[in-house]
Amino acid sequence: MISHNICSSSSLFFLSVSPSPSNITMTTEEVLVDEISYPSKITTTKPLSLLGHGITDMEIHFIHVKFYSIGVYFEPEVVGHLQQFKGKSAKELEENDEFFDALISVPVEKFIRLVVIKEIKGAQYGVQIESSVRDRLAAEDKYEEEEEEALEKVIEFFQSKYFKKHSVITYHFPANSATAEIVVSLEGKEDSKFVLENANVVEAIKKWYLGGSRAVSSSTIQSLATTFSVELSKST
Repeated sequence: MISHNICSSSSLFFLSVSPSPSNITMTTEEVLVDEISYPSKITTTKPLSLLGHGITDMEIHFIHVKFYSIGVYFEPEVVGHLQQFKGKSAKELEENDEFFDALISVPVEKFIRLVVIKEIKGAQYGVQIESSVRDRLAAEDKYEEEEEEALEKVIEFFQSKYFKKHSVITYHFPANSATAEIVVSLEGKEDSKFVLENANVVEAIKKWYLGGSRAVSSSTIQSLATTFSVELSKST
């Protein structure tokens, strides 16, 4: 049984509890996501805003287990590309996979930041990605030799790592490129980076985190729907 709750509130902090990729500039204003602080704005190649957040969790033998928190950043201009959904309530957007398909396809920078809550081996996290991506692509008849090889490289990148609490994994999706830069930040170690260049695998990873009813975290999807419903209502 999967349980999903948004455990977050806004507050101000001046020190982040978890490391961050060295090429990312973060503001001092933070949002709490299940007691983990996320900067409300970051700068990669452009300023990006935190527009959605949540957690992945599961009930195992009646014990509520939280795995990691999620923060999703976009260029503020993303709202202008989604005007066809203006006037929709948060609930309507949450239940509309076409909205999330459109969100994934918008040509703006996207950045996903994961902070580990429960320790996990990199190999275990890699298996989760492998299973999700392979199944999605196979269902769409897009899982060919190139995708298999690209996915194997992603799994290999995570294989030897160990994610303690507050370890950080980020996915950076440039605006007009079908690539993803994956960065792992572990306390006391230099950042590890990997650039994924297979467009189908990149798209499947986006859908894993942003794919509406198909996404891994319904609390993140609910948060995104709430934010975009409000932001679209303000737009002209």
